[in-house]
Amino acid sequence: MIAEVAPAKLNLVLQVGPPDGGMHPIASLFASLELADLVEVEEADEDRVVCPGVDGENLAALAVRELRERRLPDLPPLEVRIDKRIPVAAGLGGGSADAAAALRAAGRLAGAQVGAGELRELAAGLGSDVPSQVEPAHAVVTGTGEVIEPIELAPVDLVLVPDERGLSAGAVYAELDRAGGWRERLDPGPLRALAGAGAEQLAGILENDLEPAARALLPDIAGALDALRRAGALGVGVSGSGPTCFGLFRGADAARAAAEAIPGALPTRLRAA
Repeated sequence: MIAEVAPAKLNLVLQVGPPDGGMHPIASLFASLELADLVEVEEADEDRVVCPGVDGENLAALAVRELRERRLPDLPPLEVRIDKRIPVAAGLGGGSADAAAALRAAGRLAGAQVGAGELRELAAGLGSDVPSQVEPAHAVVTGTGEVIEPIELAPVDLVLVPDERGLSAGAVYAELDRAGGWRERLDPGPLRALAGAGAEQLAGILENDLEPAARALLPDIAGALDALRRAGALGVGVSGSGPTCFGLFRGADAARAAAEAIPGALPTRLRAA
């Protein structure tokens, strides 16, 4: 049995360009979180994914099939078990992280030397967030998610406020397109300059072009952002396509106190390098 940690990711900055062939180019600052799922893979009599609380076909199952069809034809049937700790449909990349972890674990179980570059090529066909999670780290991500530049960030404390209703990324992007809310020019340069940034500096640059679309579909997002501000957040934002809101805090004690004051909130940190 092979176990892999699948960290959540947070979009501290998400710039979205106009659609091109059905995909939107982005320039984003991805932060890797201590909050993570645990993915375990072992040989079985048939392929299956066990993920309590998540219905329908799991992206991890597609990842295993893609690895077998394109790179490891002798890969035996596998059972993938996911201990789900990242909220579902939350804009935190949980499904993408699980799929990437399944790719890593399946390759290790098979004893195959499948490099990170090869896994990212496979991952690109699974979803725009999956390539960045093959080697989970803070990164500036451009293109349609396939161009990944690792960056160092301080282990900042933060609080997440998920919403159990979730949001479909497809629905949020459709609302963005309906409103013409994308930008014509992406500018990743300032994101690269944030290497080593701590809480105060990061709090001043938070932005997400998908936030207006997410708020249009789920107006309660505004209440979650206000709650984080009242709890003392240095800066607040919405991650990915939402609906998870987050706030950056000056230290673990401040983050824990805020999480205790907001129903359903989760304290966590940016992962150390």
